[in-house]
Amino acid sequence: MRTLRVGGLLWLGVAAACHDTTATQTQLPGTPPPPIPALPYLGADVSALARIEQGGGVFRDSGHVRDAIAILKSHGANTFRLRIFVNPNDSDVQVNDLPYTLALAGRVKAAGAKLLLDFHYSDTWADPGHQTTPAAWAALGYDSLAAQVERYTAGVVAQLKHAGALPDIVQVGNEIDAGMLWPIGQLTGTVDSLTQWTQFTGLLKAAIQGVRDSLAPSDSVRIMLQYSLGGNQGGTQWFFDHVLARGVSFDLVGLSYYPFWHGTLTSLEQNLNATAARYSKPVVVVETAYPWRAGGWEGMVTDPGAMAWSATRDGQAKFFSDLGHAVAAVPANQGAGLFWWYPEAIPVNGLFVFAGGSLALFDSTGNALPAIADFGQ
Repeated sequence: MRTLRVGGLLWLGVAAACHDTTATQTQLPGTPPPPIPALPYLGADVSALARIEQGGGVFRDSGHVRDAIAILKSHGANTFRLRIFVNPNDSDVQVNDLPYTLALAGRVKAAGAKLLLDFHYSDTWADPGHQTTPAAWAALGYDSLAAQVERYTAGVVAQLKHAGALPDIVQVGNEIDAGMLWPIGQLTGTVDSLTQWTQFTGLLKAAIQGVRDSLAPSDSVRIMLQYSLGGNQGGTQWFFDHVLARGVSFDLVGLSYYPFWHGTLTSLEQNLNATAARYSKPVVVVETAYPWRAGGWEGMVTDPGAMAWSATRDGQAKFFSDLGHAVAAVPANQGAGLFWWYPEAIPVNGLFVFAGGSLALFDSTGNALPAIADFGQ
């Protein structure tokens, strides 16, 4: 997620959210929605947390100052996702180099939570519209680039393991609908070029091999691939059919779902169920968010009809609960996880905070919002 887009779509101008008429029929006003059922991986991407704290951000639960990871975990979160850039420029929250990630991963493990490591394979944000090869790798040809991806991935995982923070899940590439490490690993539109797919999946295999290079037989690390359009069943099938046809071995299907871009909850449910059945793999909504107030998000809505919850504290909580129940309802227990993207996005001096903090799980003063209770406690 990123730029002036979160999971992979552009900010366009539309008005505010609609009221959730279904919610008024099933839930009395002011009544907390049912918490999300237990999932193997339930949590949040807190990649900017240390940077927000450095800028003066403070987090509270019922008015009491606490560590944000501890707050989320105390309410039932069990897994945290961290992105990693190769050589970020340290502007705003583009700080996720290896030392930064090692420190934050240590905090996740010290809290007793699981870790999902998200490789962007770029110096900056990678998503369907941006997959810029790291500057230090830009002159490499395909074979050299694949070897570098394997070495780099292995080195990162080895250092995390040495620090006692071995990831439980490694995501190789971020929202890789259009490939990664452009132009060598780029996929362009629906032109299914043999060269495109061969090079892209070759880079994926190198990244996956890099993870495995650093593991002992007793280590357990699952591999995830992420496609951004969670409500698009045809696109999801197109992508994963091609990947599997070329022998890429992975364990989890990751999807992004932001209703203002990716369609109705029904479209997501249909895709989750069809994807799990087609590939016999667990599915994870690895990125989501929804506003708790007006301000900072209205201009990015491309699908106002899918905004079926109010942009209020209670509306955000109802959205998260409904989404969690949809994931948990995937047949054969194949709904494996759900992650809120950037819950720590509270306003701090000197930093651009995504959507002005209106998609966070903490209010503008750092107090936990009602949706945090949806994690289960």
